[in-house]
Amino acid sequence: QDDTFLLTYGDGVTNSDINASIDFHQKHGAIATVTAVHQPGRFGELGLREDEVFNFREKPEVDMAYINGGFFVMNKAIGRYLTGDECILERDPMDRLAAEGQLKAFRHEGFWQCMDNLREFELLNKTWDSGKAPWKVW
Repeated sequence: QDDTFLLTYGDGVTNSDINASIDFHQKHGAIATVTAVHQPGRFGELGLREDEVFNFREKPEVDMAYINGGFFVMNKAIGRYLTGDECILERDPMDRLAAEGQLKAFRHEGFWQCMDNLREFELLNKTWDSGKAPWKVW
């Protein structure tokens, strides 16, 4: 019955505050809100000056850039932007929403990790097994 619903790709975990993202979405009144996250660094980062390494950071988070975290709060009006079974949400619908000012970003600065490959699967399972999974809520 409600106009607002949640959508996720289902291939990521986070400790993002879902209630806060819903409140943010309702406050701004746009059709869609995406949770914006920083992508965890996969490799060590070298600060270089000529051939000299002046800084080394092992697996840093990308400090500046935000990416689509795959968690959304949407209104049913999103249906007007979907063109059929072959429609790819991240292409035309999101581009149109952004162009029309109908897509907002809920910034999450905490834990987020996707699980797109075996390495990430193993990392997330190891984190879960450690008893210290940041996304565990009970």
